[in-house]
Amino acid sequence: MEQIRHDEPAYWFVFCKDELLLQRSEGGLLTVPFGKEPPVELADWNTVHRLTPLGGKACRAVSIDRPVVEDAARRMVGLRASFDILPRDLYLKAGKGAEILYWDRNTKFCGVCGAPMKLHTDISKRCTNCGKEVWPQLATAIIVLVRRGDSILMVHAHNLRGRYYGLVAGFVETGETLEECVRRELMEETGVRVKNIRYFGSQPWPYPCGLMVGFYADYVEGELHLQRSEIASGGWFSRDHLPEIPGRVSMARMLIDAWLEGRLPD
Repeated sequence: MEQIRHDEPAYWFVFCKDELLLQRSEGGLLTVPFGKEPPVELADWNTVHRLTPLGGKACRAVSIDRPVVEDAARRMVGLRASFDILPRDLYLKAGKGAEILYWDRNTKFCGVCGAPMKLHTDISKRCTNCGKEVWPQLATAIIVLVRRGDSILMVHAHNLRGRYYGLVAGFVETGETLEECVRRELMEETGVRVKNIRYFGSQPWPYPCGLMVGFYADYVEGELHLQRSEIASGGWFSRDHLPEIPGRVSMARMLIDAWLEGRLPD
């Protein structure tokens, strides 16, 4: 693999666990550090990963062992919280960096023979013994907004932080289509059947390495029977009586906003 040069300015996406290092710009706003050298001292074992360029500018990602001590010029911020701070393109690139670092941490050794893996390209590794190659893998999930008259189905899952309600979601299983996953997850988690399943949009979901695919559909039948192992509470909510809803970073919020604003075709 070609050695990464540090003689060109680059955005530096420096992570410690799930926190991203940001620094204040001349205008006082927090942003991703940019320069020829990394913004922190790196150890020999801190591997610098090359990301695809952003606006013609190089991008690097690296994981450090200890968080940077915060001061007036620098701050460590959770990746999800950075959505409300960074421009969209920088947030998305930070997400890609986080996914590459997660992949790197979890592919140190070959799954076939157990020998060390070595970077082969920017997005692949090769076993130093048997030659097996691996690439970053995505966990694909669906999320669906179900309409019933003037209401939508909203749930509060056990794994949600805070008190807000979201939408039914779940991971796609091997051997099924996205639409089949929508039907299965709804039936398993709520007992609801739907029709007119339509694609809404998708988004990278780097928590830790997902692709979220959004759909909306129309209720057909079924009494609400919540899967208590997954769902704490749920119900049908109208525009005038909505619970607390997710933040704007999520596909759930994008779908809910589109419904509130009348942007979902009948």
